[in-house]
Amino acid sequence: MDGAARIDEGSLARLVDAFYARVRADPELGPIFHDAVQDWPEHLEKLTAFWSSVMLASGRYKGRPVAVHQKHEQRIAPPLFDRWLRLWKQTTDELMNPCAAVALQAKAAQIAESLQLAMFFRLDRQPESKPVQAQACAEGSKRRG
Repeated sequence: MDGAARIDEGSLARLVDAFYARVRADPELGPIFHDAVQDWPEHLEKLTAFWSSVMLASGRYKGRPVAVHQKHEQRIAPPLFDRWLRLWKQTTDELMNPCAAVALQAKAAQIAESLQLAMFFRLDRQPESKPVQAQACAEGSKRRG
């Protein structure tokens, strides 16, 4: 049996509750979450539905995580994702069987990377005034002419 098969709704609910208790107590993550979440029981249910959808393909989560995180972009920095992942690893290692913990950690790393790309990746360089192909074409015609 693989690690994902050992994950069920009950274990995900316990994991999410324990993990977000740690997040809320964290000196760096806690204040951001406290300001962002108005109803913790509702939020924990939503997060459990998210992990259920991700790990069990339940389809229970209907939200838009990128849009939710982008609302708080001014307060979220890339190092906070590493902090979140360390807490996730610690909690999954403690509460889940080893195969399930590894599967949950790998999925969390993928999600964190995806969110960071959506939130922070910017193509800041302006394109050159002449596209490369046009410039090469112009240089080629100078040599011929």
